[in-house]
Amino acid sequence: MKNLLIVISGPSGVGKGTIVKELLKKGGYALSVSCTTRGRREGEEDGVSYFFVSREEFEAKIAEGGFLEYSEHFGNYYGTPRSFVEKQLQTHDVILEIDVDGALDVKRARPEALLIMVLPPDREELKARLVRRGTESEEKIASRLARTDYELSKTELYDYSVVNGVLGDAVAEIESIIKANKKTIK
Repeated sequence: MKNLLIVISGPSGVGKGTIVKELLKKGGYALSVSCTTRGRREGEEDGVSYFFVSREEFEAKIAEGGFLEYSEHFGNYYGTPRSFVEKQLQTHDVILEIDVDGALDVKRARPEALLIMVLPPDREELKARLVRRGTESEEKIASRLARTDYELSKTELYDYSVVNGVLGDAVAEIESIIKANKKTIK
């Protein structure tokens, strides 16, 4: 059976990372490792946390079409290495947890990719989740919420959307979507 390229996106605080961790615990999935030009932080491992490369190396990969998607944030590049994903797809379904712009780039590069948008139960719950994290200032939370409107405006371009109200239910729904789509590929 052929393996799926699964892209999971959604607003900050919606629980994408938690959903992905739950899926990975179940086995049969590989998580794509992104490439970046930013410096390595304490505890990060090359090839596990990210593939850490120089700006010159990253730009050379761009020129050779080496990324399914990439972008620049705060002076650093981030991207999904095409060869890594293709190698992982030989043995596993591959999950990418990326933003909406990257997801749409992946869909253009790989039309068979399965795009799943994770939605909050409502805006108030999303804000409450961001506040409960305790990792960001009010200003940063406001900035993330402002971006939410843009991200949610892209939902119709996704193959599926799943509301993450109860984590177990959202994970089960995503698993069902994946299983149904695996049956349709040759």
